[in-house]
Amino acid sequence: MVPSQTHVMLKWQEHLNSSWAAEDSVQTATRHGAAALYAKLVYNKEVVGLAQPVQDLMGPRLPDFQYESSAEEEKEEYLSALLHSQRCLAHRMLARTPFALSLHHRLVILQRVFYALHSKYHDRFRAPLPPQPSSSSAEGGALESVSEPWPTGSSRSKSGTDVLIEMGVRTGLSLLFALLRQSWQRGRLENPPDVALCNEVLATASSVLAALPPLSLANENKIPTVGLDCLMQVGDFLKKTAVSGSGADRAGRRLSLELLLSLALQRGSLRFLLEWVEVALAASSSSTTTETVGVGYELIHQTLQQMRQHTAIRGESINTQVLKKDADGLCSLSHVALCLFEEICTLASNCLCSCSAGSSSSSGSEIDAVMVYVWGSNSSHQLAEGTLEKILQPKLAQGFSDAQMIEAGQYCTFSVSADGAVKACGKGSYGRLGLGDSNNQSMPKKLVLEPPRTMRKVSSSKGSDGHTLAVTAEGEVFSWGDGDYGKLGHGNSATQKYPKIIQGPLLGKVRVCFLHYYFFYVWM
Repeated sequence: MVPSQTHVMLKWQEHLNSSWAAEDSVQTATRHGAAALYAKLVYNKEVVGLAQPVQDLMGPRLPDFQYESSAEEEKEEYLSALLHSQRCLAHRMLARTPFALSLHHRLVILQRVFYALHSKYHDRFRAPLPPQPSSSSAEGGALESVSEPWPTGSSRSKSGTDVLIEMGVRTGLSLLFALLRQSWQRGRLENPPDVALCNEVLATASSVLAALPPLSLANENKIPTVGLDCLMQVGDFLKKTAVSGSGADRAGRRLSLELLLSLALQRGSLRFLLEWVEVALAASSSSTTTETVGVGYELIHQTLQQMRQHTAIRGESINTQVLKKDADGLCSLSHVALCLFEEICTLASNCLCSCSAGSSSSSGSEIDAVMVYVWGSNSSHQLAEGTLEKILQPKLAQGFSDAQMIEAGQYCTFSVSADGAVKACGKGSYGRLGLGDSNNQSMPKKLVLEPPRTMRKVSSSKGSDGHTLAVTAEGEVFSWGDGDYGKLGHGNSATQKYPKIIQGPLLGKVRVCFLHYYFFYVWM
């Protein structure tokens, strides 16, 4: 609650919670820091001033005294009203002193920061507020933070029925997994080994999943929390089963890998597909020569076809890797991982939003006009719309009119123009924009490249502190931003605020590079 003497109304914007949760409340200790944060509240219209009532300053009206016994009571009432009016006047004057105003600013800022922290860490235990009919009401939900790209918490308080259902599902899955592990272990002790029951369960699950329409599990907003938890548990079980030493036989490990790949394909996210590649490589390295595991050729072929079908690309994809199978119709895990990885890189390089190298077109050809639409969070000017208001519907952007490629990073946006120039806007912390400082940039600004180069593609991280990679037409890679764990490739962990070319064996050989959360991938 806000004290009445301040006469302001608080309207917290939900999409700014992540920004306020990252603010340092120690800044309120200084008058300058408190004033800057309060100005941010006013600029974002989270604090709206109200007109102060003048009724208290008018004072009470003089009563018409009568020569009766009640005249004394009217005098006391009039004096009490005068004293109350004087008290309100003094209260208002004291509230306008610099100390009182500064104290009020500090309290409002702390209230905003605590609300943001509560929404970030404790919203899963709070029942939702009733919907507001006003169009200016803020919408709940977590979109801002890329560090939490998939929902895992409940948006409402769980009822007794929900708890019982969740308990039954969790215990049922745990029991099923325990029985499968036990059956594998006992079956391998028999002569000959008998693990048909376990493999039949996995084969049935794969057949059910194959019968679903493509991308049936892609929209996680339509999957209840219990369903997402089940998918996570099943994924963890399959990952552990796929590697050597899990107790499963060769057929069981193959079925686990195929079921895990089908789940990744149905969920339609690059994250799950790359996780499968990682599991496949780990399973391949842990297998012995006598227990080499493969996956079915038909499944991998269908997977590649479905990836091409549901990706908007021009023309046919041409890959250097050819899918091969052995006499049993199986493909080696390392070769499958390589084929999938090349397909991902090919689809990414042929995406409609990217541009070609630029030199292949004739000099007299005209470049098609490009229209860029933006929407979503704009908390750090990453949409280059001049305000910090989020955009709920696609809006034609003026700041990216000359862009041939757009890359959305962590609270920042990069564009590559037809002449190979790179522009950046948005949040500038850790030098993620490559403009030489850590300041936010409200409009796209051209990066200075040393030595000068023509850029072809840009890829920016979507998690943690931002860093960015850019590939030139000559196959060179520039990097800048946060350098923790040596992820910039410059031989150190220092922050790089200007684009710097990466030296070493990759120099002049890279065709495609992209970032997935904290990971850096290149294709030569």
